[in-house]
Amino acid sequence: MSINLQKGQKIDLKKSNPGLSSIIVGLGWDPVAQSGGGLLKSLLGGAGSNIDCDASVFMLNEKGQMNSSKDLVYFGNLKSICKSVIHTGDNLTGDGDGDDEQILVNLDKVPSTVHKLLFVVNIYSCVSRKQHFGMIKNAYIRVIDQANRKEIAKYNLTDDYSEKTSLIVGTIYRHNDTWKFSAIGQGSNDTGLKDITQNLARIECAYGV
Repeated sequence: MSINLQKGQKIDLKKSNPGLSSIIVGLGWDPVAQSGGGLLKSLLGGAGSNIDCDASVFMLNEKGQMNSSKDLVYFGNLKSICKSVIHTGDNLTGDGDGDDEQILVNLDKVPSTVHKLLFVVNIYSCVSRKQHFGMIKNAYIRVIDQANRKEIAKYNLTDDYSEKTSLIVGTIYRHNDTWKFSAIGQGSNDTGLKDITQNLARIECAYGV
């Protein structure tokens, strides 16, 4: 049975799933319905402008830093060097049912120098398009056992993220001989991955585990 998490909660991924090795981290969201145009159309940058949310994962060491620039897995770098983390591709609109983007993680192959995987979502070209996460609804992150497709845990992000342009969604981290998942769900005004990378120290200080 899947566990529904609340903001700030943590779960041991292997406790009820002994032998867990490979997981799917699914992230989903839906655009708020546009009606009538006017102000909302203007905010969206005109008719036909989709909100392009991008999910990414930072592979961090115990100090909350990347050992290499290649430790950022996103639409421009779909596989980590060790191939333990694989992004399955970019979804440009958020339309449709199910996960909008998925990241595959082989927990047993994550290098020992990597202490945690930090999952974030940002809006592509948010400044020029004048878009923010108040225009998104039904955002979530879930963890699935890749072997049997069983959902282990899900976290629905229910805060008001108006004017926020990035989301620190959650983190999967080492704890003794197991892996834990922490539901974060914190919005920020970082406008892209460059900003988030530069602010990793602040993020680690606020939400480190």
